[in-house]
Amino acid sequence: MRAAGAVDVQEFLNENRFTPFQWLIFALCFLIVLLDGFDTAAIGFIAPSLISEWGVSRQALAPVLSAALFGLASGAVLAGPLSDRLGRKLVLSVSTLLFGAACAWSAYATSLTELAVLRFITGIGLGAAMPNAVTMMSEYCPDKRRAMLTNAMFCGFPLGAAFGGFLAAWMIPQWGWRSVLLLGGVAPVLVGIVIVLVLPESVRFLLARGGRQEQVRAALRRISASADRATAFVMTEKKPGGSAGSGMAVIMSRPYLLGTLMLWTAYFMGLVIFYSLINWMPLLFKDAGLSTQNATLVAALFPLGGVGAVFFGYLMDRYNANAVVATGFALTAVSIFAIGQSAGNLGLLMAVVFVAGVVMNTAQSSLPALAAAFYPTQGRATGVAWMMGFGRLGGIAGSFLVAELARLQFGIGGIFAVVALAGAVAAVALLVKMASKADNT
Repeated sequence: MRAAGAVDVQEFLNENRFTPFQWLIFALCFLIVLLDGFDTAAIGFIAPSLISEWGVSRQALAPVLSAALFGLASGAVLAGPLSDRLGRKLVLSVSTLLFGAACAWSAYATSLTELAVLRFITGIGLGAAMPNAVTMMSEYCPDKRRAMLTNAMFCGFPLGAAFGGFLAAWMIPQWGWRSVLLLGGVAPVLVGIVIVLVLPESVRFLLARGGRQEQVRAALRRISASADRATAFVMTEKKPGGSAGSGMAVIMSRPYLLGTLMLWTAYFMGLVIFYSLINWMPLLFKDAGLSTQNATLVAALFPLGGVGAVFFGYLMDRYNANAVVATGFALTAVSIFAIGQSAGNLGLLMAVVFVAGVVMNTAQSSLPALAAAFYPTQGRATGVAWMMGFGRLGGIAGSFLVAELARLQFGIGGIFAVVALAGAVAAVALLVKMASKADNT
């Protein structure tokens, strides 16, 4: 029974309009994800300049290119449990300052070894920041807008990567490759300072960890003055296992274990697809007879579809979210298979690659919102972070998958058919999650 005058924080968020205070939280989290996208892609933008200036081979550059991926996985795995124990704001601010400082320091690297170490540290910060931004945003959203707003925030990642490409093309000829890393470092440090100064702690975290009522009241007062009328604030978790101990104990508890494994599977398979195609499509299309320029331009259509995540978020808030994202992965499997059958027709190939990019990037970008809705407060940051951390292994696997298929002399149709299977596996995993007893997303 709820005490007289006590207010449930989620009901409070649901009943009040989305205020400038919440838009500020959205803007800061969006900037973090946008800068995450910029810094993750930055090394690819400067790679040709490194080869030219330092006289190194492509093979020698491989550790530098992959170092951030390992850092991303490590950062996500470490940060989730820390966030569920120490707070969203602390981990988010520290991780943002870390990846900014390491990226800025990278601008002064004098060797590949030093650059690889700094890229690994940058990756740790990036891997920790992203899931905590998702968690913080989701915990200040009303139920009916959570998926759409979280997905909209996640659109910052492809926009940051694309924006970084345009900036790099302009900056490198004028100021050199180091300027790109310096910008990618200074901007997150400034955002991190703003987070420390103005971003509140999640009210759901404060209640879950026994935080003072006045801290919750102060945050909610910035949404509505009606918070002053509440005698107390409570949090009702309509999920089993909400009272378990650590974040890991929650996500690995019997009610959540199946859903956890299925989320990991879906995110892993999504990144297998993404990195397989991002890394290898230009070469595959060139081998299929396209000119180098056309192969690059067609492949560049693939990552443009991430902004479709806003539409998926709208659907997820109104229908069964698992079914919506599973449908996206099923369409991904069909469209990727179609890429392998369209290589002989340039116009058709461009259309199919673009469609595949829309459905694949949209489905993948929707998984963090799906995970945030699945877990209770005590395990939310850990659940989102470990899904993203485990999924990074799929990115590493995807980088090697196509090379192995080519070694086994698979043709272009066969290669895309194998990659398409990952989309089908992700779709099935989400349908299995939908049947989980803990699931009400």
